[in-house]
Amino acid sequence: MSRPLGILGGVGVLLLLFVLAFPSSSLAQQASPKPAAAAQATDGYVGSDTCKGCHEELDQKFARTKMGRLMLRHPRNTKEGLGCEGCHGPGKAHVDAGGGRGVGGLISFTKQDPTPVEKRNAVCLQCHQKGARLFWQGSQHESRDVACTNCHRVMEDASPKFQLAKETVIETCGQCHLQKRAQTMRSSHMPLREGKMTCTDCHNPHGTVTPTLLRENSTNETCYRCHAEKRGPFLYVHAPVNENCAYCHDPHGSNHEKMLKLAKPRLCQQCHIESRHPTEPRGTRLESARFVLGRSCTNCHANIHGSNHPSGNSFKR
Repeated sequence: MSRPLGILGGVGVLLLLFVLAFPSSSLAQQASPKPAAAAQATDGYVGSDTCKGCHEELDQKFARTKMGRLMLRHPRNTKEGLGCEGCHGPGKAHVDAGGGRGVGGLISFTKQDPTPVEKRNAVCLQCHQKGARLFWQGSQHESRDVACTNCHRVMEDASPKFQLAKETVIETCGQCHLQKRAQTMRSSHMPLREGKMTCTDCHNPHGTVTPTLLRENSTNETCYRCHAEKRGPFLYVHAPVNENCAYCHDPHGSNHEKMLKLAKPRLCQQCHIESRHPTEPRGTRLESARFVLGRSCTNCHANIHGSNHPSGNSFKR
């Protein structure tokens, strides 16, 4: 029995030394933050319940959104735990002044908000800064002072996905890109208005390192995601096809077949100036009749995107 008592006695001595070295008052101070620091962390904030007193309708709309459900029910960080003031800023000055539009220095995110667009976007980028938004800084939209709230509605559900300002991606992009939206209504078009693809299948509106916000490194690489049969490699390569598909096609829509920029043969004649090879019937020879049907170069040069035939240098085979 002497050995267990010796062990217990040693433990008791260690506990006594620990208590003497760290008094209870000092431990309590280390365990809990200083009252001054806690007050400083919430200085100027009044809480979301105070906001609801005047903005009850907005609060109900926000609670039905995806972002509202996350922030109000399951905040993931300190910023979301602040509720309304996590985005709009501290509301104490606004409340003390009796409320009102533009009072208290709150960020309202409206078109009339005097807060610089860069500062407004910085609020969103506190949480939404990774993934597709990695190259937002310096992008075409950022450099033109496009605000996040121009394309997204945070306080209400205006679309089924992504909290867009309009119901669909096409309508949202079409707010500014009116010409491109009109082109989708032409006879020859990508299946955007049928809902089989959207603008963001080819473009990343939040920024890329490529021209025209393309998701891939070039126009051709973007087209090859769907039109893989045009990629090649080919034994005989048609140079303009290999450089840029948009030399001949307008991907946003055209009134010519296959979204061509011009009707054939005018499209081909932009590069291929006629010499001994007319593209309209001449003479009385029967073989000239082949130019009558549509006056199309592709009546003979069918493999215009490239040929793998040993005799396909003219893209006929």
